[in-house]
Amino acid sequence: MPEPTGRQMPVLAADYFHSYAVVGLLAVVGVVFVAVAFGAGRLLRPVVPTPEKLLTYECGVDPVGEGWAHTQVRYYVYAFLYVIFAVDSIFLFPWATVFAAPGYGAATLVEMFIFLGFLAVGLLYAWKKGVLEWT
Repeated sequence: MPEPTGRQMPVLAADYFHSYAVVGLLAVVGVVFVAVAFGAGRLLRPVVPTPEKLLTYECGVDPVGEGWAHTQVRYYVYAFLYVIFAVDSIFLFPWATVFAAPGYGAATLVEMFIFLGFLAVGLLYAWKKGVLEWT
């Protein structure tokens, strides 16, 4: 393979920075699009505040009592467990594609068993603490 000459280096650097310029331009266009959409919504919507519109809406029922309500912690724990296993499923697809590539089989298999082991330990811990029992 021939060594790059001084004449080829600026071309490679220009292509490299051109790729980032395209990404940057796309990000700017996205931000401007969202800003214009929010601005248009603010300018075009009708603003007629009435006392009924300013009341707290609670599923079609008039609000009763104080605004403070206790939420049980188990809902958050279930949400946290869901996030953990959703992340697990997100990691399984790329792992499966790399596992199929030649030369990566044994290493990726060991890595995935380590990862699944950590998840199993976390699930076992949650089960031992009684988090998974709905009472």
